[in-house]
Amino acid sequence: MNKEGLKIINKEHLTESTCVIVGTRPGIIKMSPIIKELSWRQVPSFTLHTGQHYSYEMDKKFFEDLELPKPLYHLPQCKPGSLHGEQTANMLSGIESMLIKAKPRLVLVCGDANTNLAGALAARKLQIEVGHVESGLRSNDWRMPEEHNRVIIDHISEYLFAPTPRARQNLIGDNVKGKIYLTGNTIVDALIQHIEIAERKSEIIKKLALRESDYVLITIHREENVDHLNTLNDIVEALKLVGHELGIPMIFPVHPRTKNRLKIFNLWDRIMNIPGLRLIEPVGYLDFILLIKYASVIVTDSGGVQEESCILNVPCVTIRDNTERQETVQVGSNIIAGTNPEKILDAINISLEKQRNWPNPFGDGRAAERIVDILSGAPFVEWSFISEVRS
Repeated sequence: MNKEGLKIINKEHLTESTCVIVGTRPGIIKMSPIIKELSWRQVPSFTLHTGQHYSYEMDKKFFEDLELPKPLYHLPQCKPGSLHGEQTANMLSGIESMLIKAKPRLVLVCGDANTNLAGALAARKLQIEVGHVESGLRSNDWRMPEEHNRVIIDHISEYLFAPTPRARQNLIGDNVKGKIYLTGNTIVDALIQHIEIAERKSEIIKKLALRESDYVLITIHREENVDHLNTLNDIVEALKLVGHELGIPMIFPVHPRTKNRLKIFNLWDRIMNIPGLRLIEPVGYLDFILLIKYASVIVTDSGGVQEESCILNVPCVTIRDNTERQETVQVGSNIIAGTNPEKILDAINISLEKQRNWPNPFGDGRAAERIVDILSGAPFVEWSFISEVRS
């Protein structure tokens, strides 16, 4: 280790600043209320972008839509298609260099992407405290790289910001060393802050000539779905079945990873010919939340989209065998359908008939406020899902 690295281990050399680490679309969205709260309270802070995701539509435009300052530090874009270990190692090295230069007293990471594992590990090795936003989620599916990441991060964090009572219980059951706080989920803060802006600024519904509550919105990107020919083929067959059986428009913003795999597996021409299915480029955050809000049903493998659809009272069908967002199943907003085509069709039919009156299990829009209270030493009152339901 170089002399500067040795120097930072001595906490006397750390500054009072907080480093917020982002690198993926969900992370940018969920950290945006915290970044704004830190700024509003004039708490010294800065953002570090790891480069895990970087394209105009999937990254830069989110900062513009969310009216966030540009990151102070930005690592080079991750090598496309790199292995998890290689990607994490490259980000770990880059983050470590930036942290040695900036010397923050605290690093905040959010969620379960490789970005967050790299950020938490870099901070831990440099004796910088770690706060994990959205801690305690568990799918108990060890095929998922995200499950490895979230468990490891939880065990090396001083501050564990649990979004729900279930997440807090998971942390207690795992016997984590850090302090657990029930804060609610910052995704609620982000939606409350931006849905009205989206209504004013976004023209996506008009641009795509969609009618409210008369289309299915589809998002697919997880590697356990798109990196395996048989699974991705089943998903394509499911969309074909929906197109023929229901005759309802389907809007599919195609993730770059998914588009690549569809072409590699020779499925692109087949999916292009599914009746009623419209493949579009990825869209910005404001456009996307409007597409969610006015959809009849969401078909997704994204954890964040399961939350957003639940909060916006839109039924969701999850094309996975499990979910770390069990609260969505508990309140009735989400059906776990797997990837069998007939089961997906059945789940969509059930969802189209649902009453959209479930309670929001993710918070009251004050999660960022609570998190910054904790970091600032202010009095903290935890969020209560029970009181939210009763009210």
